[in-house]
Amino acid sequence: MKFIGKTTIALVAAFVISGGAAAAEWEVDLAHSSVGFAVKHMMVSTVRGSFNKYEAKVIFDDAKPEALQVEAKIDVNSIDTRNAQRDAHLKSADFFEAEKHPQMIFKSKSAKSLGGGKYEVTGDLTMRGVTRQIVLKGEGFTPILDTPWGKKVTAARATALINREDFGLTYNKALETGGFVVGKEVTIELELELTKKNG
Repeated sequence: MKFIGKTTIALVAAFVISGGAAAAEWEVDLAHSSVGFAVKHMMVSTVRGSFNKYEAKVIFDDAKPEALQVEAKIDVNSIDTRNAQRDAHLKSADFFEAEKHPQMIFKSKSAKSLGGGKYEVTGDLTMRGVTRQIVLKGEGFTPILDTPWGKKVTAARATALINREDFGLTYNKALETGGFVVGKEVTIELELELTKKNG
């Protein structure tokens, strides 16, 4: 196997800015969003993949950003690295063990504004039955727009750096020249378009 991914997560639908003063629920528009990851291969190149099935909801009050609530679920079996053999290996017990742990789950615990349109969301990521705290750093949001279909939308992006071995994904192979085939650090990359629910 050549590389591993992680992610996770769907996660950050996390930093939504609502147009109203009251708390509102937002959903990820799957057709215009992506939940991806990046990891080093052979210590030289960066390989990227994504998860094609996920769901997330965000409850946000723009008057109280610290009260943000985010919950996301990712279908591990939807992993896509543009290589069927690699995808099958990633789903196996060497990595995600998708048969026993078909979902990754993220639940936020706290959020704060860093200023300059940048945000930080701290929460628990559960992967392969292991839960660890991670920090998502995001930026946005775009101005809220009214679509021709009567919906309100905004967008944000976020990243997080995690160590896959913290979640039990320890498979690797040593290189004769030193180092390993699969990098330990994985970058979660989120590009999200968010739609206000019921509004």
